[in-house]
Amino acid sequence: MTVAQTLDDILRAYEALPPEKQKDIAEKARTVRGDKVALPNPGAQTEAYWCEADELFYGGAAGGGKSYLICLLALNEHQNSLVLRRIGKNLKGIKRELQGLLGTRQGFNEQAGTWNHARGVIDLGHCEHEGNKEDYQGVAHDLKAFDEITQFTESQYTYIIGWNRSADPNQRCRVLATGNPPSTAEGQWVIRRWAAWLDPTHPNPAKPGELRWYTTIDGEDTEVDADYVGPKGERPRSRTFIPSSLEDNPDLAETGYAATIEAMPEPLRTMLREGRFDVGQQDDLWQVIPADWIRQAQARWKPDGFKGLKMTAVAVDVAQGGPDKSSFASRYGTWFAELVRKKGIDTPDGPSIGAEVFKIRRDGAVVVVDLGGGYGGDAKRFLSDNGVSVAGFNGSHTSTARTVDKALGFLNKRAEAIWRFREALDPGQEGGSSIALPPDPMLVADLVAYRWKPVGAGNIQIESKEELRKRIGRSPDDGDATIMCWAEGEKQAIRKMHEAALGGRLPQVKVGYAQQKVGRR
Repeated sequence: MTVAQTLDDILRAYEALPPEKQKDIAEKARTVRGDKVALPNPGAQTEAYWCEADELFYGGAAGGGKSYLICLLALNEHQNSLVLRRIGKNLKGIKRELQGLLGTRQGFNEQAGTWNHARGVIDLGHCEHEGNKEDYQGVAHDLKAFDEITQFTESQYTYIIGWNRSADPNQRCRVLATGNPPSTAEGQWVIRRWAAWLDPTHPNPAKPGELRWYTTIDGEDTEVDADYVGPKGERPRSRTFIPSSLEDNPDLAETGYAATIEAMPEPLRTMLREGRFDVGQQDDLWQVIPADWIRQAQARWKPDGFKGLKMTAVAVDVAQGGPDKSSFASRYGTWFAELVRKKGIDTPDGPSIGAEVFKIRRDGAVVVVDLGGGYGGDAKRFLSDNGVSVAGFNGSHTSTARTVDKALGFLNKRAEAIWRFREALDPGQEGGSSIALPPDPMLVADLVAYRWKPVGAGNIQIESKEELRKRIGRSPDDGDATIMCWAEGEKQAIRKMHEAALGGRLPQVKVGYAQQKVGRR
């Protein structure tokens, strides 16, 4: 039975009722609708419409009426709304939805990007470039809506929602994000933010529509109890995810759109038809490390995989006092431990970084410090002064190495290190890959973000860290630390084994001296 047949049956049943009964039903319908321009479709769309979360992600499958929900809430429930698409020209769909609901383009100012309606105003905007988020600084909206959220960077999203507020105490404020599962590395942050609903490895999974509360503690997004009160009286905000499907949008479902999705290649078909967030993203043509190789490495990881092994290397991607984080990666042979992350303000100098290294380091492992950007020199000196076997990594240095098949060279040491990690993860090599990576979605997002291109006389160039930061909205600190831990750590570990075989003494860490220096900073 189709939706149209069901409606025909309802109309026939309605027309068969006595006139007074028909009048009573019509009055009740008008009472429910009131001054609303329209009502949501039954099911998930209605659940999302009335959801009490401060921050709602509605989406999953394609065709679930996501843009319609945004427009409906903006027109029915809010006074001042901001509706965003990453690319400005993609706002055409939102404009069509608004015109369809209002029946007119009256009130729309194309030049200003505003749409005035009976309850208030809707601002239509975009964030094509990372810096466009500054355009919305200090601008209050009781509804902040992001259409196709996985196309935005995390920093754009978290920055803009900071002004989700209203001067009217009776006006509800909320953030609404809609979208499909991320198909690129840039959108992986969405799975992290709604991990309780979307990440199958989450230790405390949430049900669809279940409210969880979050706040920022020590710079980290942290789940807390609903009644949590911060040191400055701050309260947590509620968050949830409600999955949508094509069947939640009967008008579109009747058009045969499902057949269009079914014809798409995998894994895109499954992602869009079923709203699956656990299906692999499509790799970019110039992506260095295939996502499936990373998933295989994570499948090999066990919490006790380090037992019986000695620590091989520790690597530090340094953020001394900056907005990024310092990331510490360590490994025992081919088994990588869970990453340690510290805020840049908590690692402002060599002694503070050294203190973290001393907590992690075992078995006289070599320490690799990133010297790019000029931040790691202080840490390298401090560690060397304390007798630690330390190697500096400068990705801008030239490389004379070639790929394992000897076909290509590398523009610099950074390109060599990243490509060497790709080769080590390759399951098609003789004997396969034995690398085991922790099940960390942030690490995955970094490792799949690297892009390459051939330059010059057969050399591999990796997208610069600055360009990568602009594209994904953050620095790939976790990925860089992990790759350094493998590339330089492997060389240093081999060198150390040779020294030990010749009777050389392994350097020891002067923990007492380090603690004294830390205490004087």
